[in-house]
Formats: sequence, C-alpha cells, structure tokens
Amino acid sequence: MNRKDEIRQFNQLSPQQVIDAAGQRLVVCDTIADLHRHLAESIHREIRDNNRAGNPTRLILPVGPTGHYPILARLLNDSRASLTNCHFFFMDEYCGEDGAALPRSHPLSFRGIAQALFLDALSPELALNPTQVIFPDQTNIDALPALIDGIGGIDACYGGIGIHGHIAFNEPESGVSQLPSRVVRLNDFTVTINAIRAGVGGNLAGFPRHAYTIGMKEILAARRIRLYCRNGINLDWANTVLRLALFGAPGDDYPVTHIRDCDYVITTDRDTLQSPRHLL
Repeated sequence: MNRKDEIRQFNQLSPQQVIDAAGQRLVVCDTIADLHRHLAESIHREIRDNNRAGNPTRLILPVGPTGHYPILARLLNDSRASLTNCHFFFMDEYCGEDGAALPRSHPLSFRGIAQALFLDALSPELALNPTQVIFPDQTNIDALPALIDGIGGIDACYGGIGIHGHIAFNEPESGVSQLPSRVVRLNDFTVTINAIRAGVGGNLAGFPRHAYTIGMKEILAARRIRLYCRNGINLDWANTVLRLALFGAPGDDYPVTHIRDCDYVITTDRDTLQSPRHLL
C-alpha cells in the first residue's frame, strides 16, 4: 500500500478504533493541559525512581511541547528531587545564517525557552550540574554520540512529532534512521507550520532554515521513547501524523515510523485523536 492510501485508511478510523488498535502504545488525555501534566509527571517520576535506586537519569528532552516545563519545575522543587545525577540532552536548536546556534536572547531559541520556563525555575539546592545540560550547537554537535555513549546511553527520549513525522529535527531523507547528530536543512513543511505556530506572523522569509539536531540513530537507541502528539492550536495539523506514528509502515518519508522496533508510547489529547474534518 502506498503512503497516500495508507493515510486515507488510517484517517477513516474512529477515535475508539484508534484506541483499540493501538492498545498500550497509546495514552489519551482529555485536554492539552492534561497532556502537559502527564509529560511533567512522567519525567518527574523517572528522576525520582532513579534517585531512589541510586541510578543516573539520562534523558533526551524536547522544546515543543513546552507547557510541561513550569509544572515539572514545581514538582521537582516541591519534592526536592536531587538532579546531581541527571543528564539532560535537549533535542535541537535553530541555526542562524552564520552557522551558529541562535543566541539564547533570540525569541525562537530553544535554549532560551527552556532556560526561562524550566532551568531558571529550578531551586539551586537541586544541584543540577550545568555541564550535564546539553543543547546541540556548533561546538558540540560532532561529539554528541560519543558523549551519550560515554554516560551509558539514553534511558528515555521524550519528544513531540512534526507535521512530516520528524522527531527532533530529523527531517525525511534517505537513511534517516541511521543518521547521527548533525546540522540539517529544514524542509518547507516544517518551516511553514512552525512559522504559523511560533508567534512570528507566518514570517517565512525570516524563519531559520537550518538547525542542529540529535540524530535518529541516538533517539532510536534510547531504552524508551515517549512521544507527545498534539495540535496545540485551532488547526488539525497533527491528527494524521498521530495515526501514522502509531500504525504507519516504517519509511524515511515519515521518520517517526522508524520507532516500530522500539519501546514506545505516544500520548495525545482527545482533539488530536479525532479524524480530520475532511477525508481525502
């Protein structure tokens, strides 16, 4: 079956049929707020459980979703969970025309967003080591695979899913599942939807066209993959990719479909679970 016919078949499924077919691979929250809380509580629980067992916590984290970060900071502060043995690898960062990652002061900087919503909100007594918080950029991109290997690999990768199935900024390209951390060119689908969602008024001309990203190779090697798929705005842009992420045949045209052999769970909300208004 070609991808177009496959998508048509999946989009005809009712929400209950999707739930039944996905089984334990799918968690459905009532609202976006519930989804953000689920993500925050999942990360907090992972850190807490590892601390109790005396184990490190090694995570890949997204900036998108972002609504969970204030909740996560409160949970960590309230529980006084030590972050001494935590290693946080943030997924990606936009790249400017000069080849450097956007400065933290730039409104689109993922580092700036994570710093404001999460890192700066953490109590100093949690003892998060800043050298164990990694954002991919021009200074470290080639070293990331070895750095991840050196700490024993990734326990869990948390992330969103892009409109064309990217995880982090692993855009559709040949052999994408085996590609390591690198600088990538963003495709027109990604630039368009992000320019709609980022509060820049749909400014395509000024929107970054490149980014640094942790590779699919590192993501697929994580012991667990936990993805959060949501529209987040009044457009049903993610309804199709949710169904592809759950059921689609593995293919480089939608990189998320390469999670089939992994321990993965996808969390969504009732709105994103709906069938598209118009079936093509």
